Amino acid sequence: MLKHLAGKLGVLVFCGAIVAGSALAETGNPEPPRTWVDKDTGHRVWRLTTEPGSSSLYFNYNAFTPDGQWMAYTAPDGVRALNLASRSSVLLASHAGRKKARLISAGRKTSSAFISQQGENNEELLLAVDVPSGKVINRLVLEPGMKIDSINADETLAAGTFERDRSQDADGKVHVVYPGTVIQATGKGELMQKRSESRIPMSLFTVDLKSAAVREVLRSDDWLNHLQFSPVDPMLLMYCHEGFWQNVDRIWTIRADGTEKKLVHRRTMLMEIAGHEFWSDDGQTIWYDWQFPKGVHFFLAGANVASARREAFPIERDNWGIHFNSSSDSSIFVSDGGDRGQVARAEDGRWISLFRRNHDGATGAANQNDFWQYSTLAAERLVNMKAHNYRLEPNVRLTPDHKLAIFRSNMFGPSYVFGVELAKAAPDAADVADTTLLAEKAKRDQVR
Repeated sequence: MLKHLAGKLGVLVFCGAIVAGSALAETGNPEPPRTWVDKDTGHRVWRLTTEPGSSSLYFNYNAFTPDGQWMAYTAPDGVRALNLASRSSVLLASHAGRKKARLISAGRKTSSAFISQQGENNEELLLAVDVPSGKVINRLVLEPGMKIDSINADETLAAGTFERDRSQDADGKVHVVYPGTVIQATGKGELMQKRSESRIPMSLFTVDLKSAAVREVLRSDDWLNHLQFSPVDPMLLMYCHEGFWQNVDRIWTIRADGTEKKLVHRRTMLMEIAGHEFWSDDGQTIWYDWQFPKGVHFFLAGANVASARREAFPIERDNWGIHFNSSSDSSIFVSDGGDRGQVARAEDGRWISLFRRNHDGATGAANQNDFWQYSTLAAERLVNMKAHNYRLEPNVRLTPDHKLAIFRSNMFGPSYVFGVELAKAAPDAADVADTTLLAEKAKRDQVR
């Protein structure tokens, strides 16, 4: 069913130095500016990638090597890694025609990037690639249809899902459906609804990255998605019941041996939603967007996985973001904002924002461990995103040193990966610029 192959394949490596430039790009130069200070916020913004069409990882998957020096990302030519100090990049795995290399995550124990790619016979290849040399240090061959989503903290297990053939379950064996069920829909909303209602049998599984042993952890007719191993506990896995959030109890955890399946947040109100969940770096808390009810009251909520103690920070409508993320100690958070088409329907919500935690819960009030713990967040805007088309979600995250908020944006037309400094720039910076006007100029220059 699964083959394990030691990999010592060479991978083409490309190094290209990045030279920081000014916001005052020459007229007619098709390359967008490399850096500027956003006049609306006073924070310096960097365009970190040079490749038009480059993109950062989904917000809740680890992108950084353990030493904090490299960030894995996706570019038109394949999966790359960016040196955060020198701003140079290396190619780790190239796309092979229509068989694209899919970045899963960076490793938490070793300087590895885990990459999925289809083989010649549509089998799924799982590669562990050394950063930055590009050397393939492990290679697994999985059956077609097996989708790997997460690597555990000590890099001993991978977790994924596949769809099962219900008609063949009677023999007690697991059967993978490939290439999968085709669902016709006119848009994302209809697609999600039809997929959720289809009740396609699924399995959640793990693969031992050394022995290649496959273990089925969970069978379900619910749509299982967004697998995320704890960043600390190698046997604890978070996953979600996918679908419209008002119709599902979304956030769950389970041990990698199939025990201790737990619901993290149970809805108690009509149209209540909770989702876009992510781990704190210390593995103690699962954070998520909580709306009580949907589109009315907004909270950044957290649940302690050991004690089940919960806390909630109210978020103003214009400060809400599609995604949130946190520093390693959960003392600061970032969000990527949203336009009028998002659930918050914010009038002025198109910003990358920073939140600093206030420990100002009510004092002298009766309290219990099962009460929601209430605190507030002080918001600061980092980047004006009015030129960004939010059909591409920015997927914000913080660098391990907490100096930059990383996000992707199409403000200049093609997508690039950007970073904004959390510290304010010098007030007399020569390259203060209106981000919206810069974006408009860059788009005009590309047409010339």
